[in-house]
Amino acid sequence: MRTWNAKPLEVERKWWLIDAKDQTLGRMATTIAEHLRGKNKVQFTPNVDTGDFIIVINADKVRLSGNKINQKMYFTHSRFFGSLKSKTAQKLQESDPERMIQLAVKGMLPENKLSFALMTKLKVYKGSEHPHAAQNPSLLEIPKKKKTKEQTAKKGN
Repeated sequence: MRTWNAKPLEVERKWWLIDAKDQTLGRMATTIAEHLRGKNKVQFTPNVDTGDFIIVINADKVRLSGNKINQKMYFTHSRFFGSLKSKTAQKLQESDPERMIQLAVKGMLPENKLSFALMTKLKVYKGSEHPHAAQNPSLLEIPKKKKTKEQTAKKGN
């Protein structure tokens, strides 16, 4: 019995389209990271890029759960003294919503050389228009959070 490993030239890549309107950032980022790595495929190999291309539209309409829109901070630093800058999630969403999704997905990928190649397959756009219509992307549904018995009991009262 021999172990089979995927080869980079044998991988079939699909294009997926995700509409970020009213999607929770964390749930969407986990689904994107899973498809970028190829963990949803049978031929997944950890050291080979077996993932698909992801197009995210309406990045400016993504939402954060709880009070994270005001409390979550994003930091940038140029490695010079006194150059640490911080923004709340609300200000980052107003100025650069694509960056917020890219940072969330990058944090869910492994920290190795392969993650740079994976991030190049992620295309994020602020509006509903994208230039990848020729690739004929399929719509990818993000699973919703399942309600617990306690939540359904509260709704019934």
